[in-house]
Amino acid sequence: MNFALYKEMLSIRPVRRLLLVGMVARIPHSAAGVLLTLHIVLTLGEGYAAAGAAAAVMTIGIALGAPWRGRRVDMVGLRKALIPSVVSETVIWSIVPHVSYQWLLPLVFVGGLFTLPIFSVVRQSLGVMVDGEQRRGAFALDSIATELVFMIGPAIGAIVATSGFSALGLTAVGVSVSVAGLFLIWFNPPTRTEDPCSVEESAERAAADLSAAEAAMVASAPAHVQEAASEMAPSASKNGLRSRVARNFTWFTVSVAALFAVAAGSGMVLSGSDVSIVGLLERGGHQNQIGIVFFFWCAASVVGGLVYGAMNRPVSPMLLLLGMAALTIPMGFARDTWTLAFLSILPGLLCAPVLSASSEKVADLVDEERRGEAMGWYGSALTAGVALGAPLAGVFIDNVGPSGGFAAVGTAGVVLCVAGFVLMSLRRRAARV
Repeated sequence: MNFALYKEMLSIRPVRRLLLVGMVARIPHSAAGVLLTLHIVLTLGEGYAAAGAAAAVMTIGIALGAPWRGRRVDMVGLRKALIPSVVSETVIWSIVPHVSYQWLLPLVFVGGLFTLPIFSVVRQSLGVMVDGEQRRGAFALDSIATELVFMIGPAIGAIVATSGFSALGLTAVGVSVSVAGLFLIWFNPPTRTEDPCSVEESAERAAADLSAAEAAMVASAPAHVQEAASEMAPSASKNGLRSRVARNFTWFTVSVAALFAVAAGSGMVLSGSDVSIVGLLERGGHQNQIGIVFFFWCAASVVGGLVYGAMNRPVSPMLLLLGMAALTIPMGFARDTWTLAFLSILPGLLCAPVLSASSEKVADLVDEERRGEAMGWYGSALTAGVALGAPLAGVFIDNVGPSGGFAAVGTAGVVLCVAGFVLMSLRRRAARV
């Protein structure tokens, strides 16, 4: 590992400033999920199904808004494109804590639509500021910063919410993100190169950007994967939607469909586990210790990603998901914070490998000229799973108990994998006949 390269990156003032602003902007985002869940449950008195539904609505808003915001950056430049996000972040998240649940749902949807696109802006700007080996080093630094943020952000959100300041915390989230957006507008990092690029250079930049998007998705897991996943959607092509639909899905094979199912299953297990962790500790009176579990869960994912990255042989993504889903079920047996924290380590270890292995396999199966589109759909499948997992776990927490959330999403993940293995076995037999 070339640590001198990291030092060289941090010595470049624009890069250092961009990484710092990106890290600060992600802290409130990483805390928002836990804050919103506990606000709905503790302050509004609603159940975990309602909290899961709100998380799903916000995730759908993020997924729909990410491609549009990316196109706006390309069309009108960074400063003008960020103005709606800067305004809406403060306005929406200042209103959300003071309305009923019925009004909260459309507000968090709009908030998701206009979320500050911090992942894509930082990634796109770093890709322009540096190139070659330096670009890979800069993207690696950004991933490290993201991992650190998502280990501490949920803990901050839990402490604020359980201290009775969820309304203040949600407002602070909006204001903090808006301030970060203002810094980006003032800083105005470049999002496109001024020098004309050859076809080969453009392809290299696109490949590097896609690789960085995958790294950001893995780095933000397991606690807050939906925003990074939604920003993997490719930019609008010069051809219209109709022409893309007509001819661009030749790459969508049964194997690719299976990987999209793995992505959806991973998102479902992760978001369901997120809500279930909060539910189990809140019902047990340990809600102020939520951050401990999230730290162990996220740290295990980092370790698992490092170990998987050092392996010479790939592992089946479906097998990894089967392990993660099965190991999630025992988390429901925990009765105190430290038991839950230790039980979260094993499924956490498989989190980053599942996402890395499945995205790598998609890249292997799809031709380079269609890879960006395929990864965009991969991100959409992951986001759809995230939107499903939170309300599914919430329903079981409300009707069965805190352990029901882990059992529901874990069992659903296991069933999905078993069905996938059976279908692949039948397909192989049919191919031999």
